Amino acid sequence: MNYRIGDILTGKVTGIQPYGVFVLLNEHDQGLIHISECQHGYVKALSDLFKVGQRVTVVILDIDEYSGKISLSLRALQPAPDLTPFRRRKHFWTTRKVHTGFAPIAARLPGWVDEYLKRMNKNAAE
Repeated sequence: MNYRIGDILTGKVTGIQPYGVFVLLNEHDQGLIHISECQHGYVKALSDLFKVGQRVTVVILDIDEYSGKISLSLRALQPAPDLTPFRRRKHFWTTRKVHTGFAPIAARLPGWVDEYLKRMNKNAAE
């Protein structure tokens, strides 16, 4: 059978390994769901999610043109989890509420100039 990237198929789980799940698509073709493509978030053990003989609906992510290996995904068919406001935007906590910018430099500049001129006059007098 000719498969294309993006095809949604139903297959049967034939094997579970620590790195992924093998799915039989038809009598001759088999694909792999990598552990990272099984679900959103952390996957502790694939044997908790899948059983051999279970029917699953998957989408084809990639087909290797040289080896013919088929990469599958369950995660691509699931809706993305909602992000909490905390995860959407970084927030840096600080105890300082001072927004100084360049104002202190501008305020101190006349004092620095006066001090420099005094040193120059003192060095010139010696």
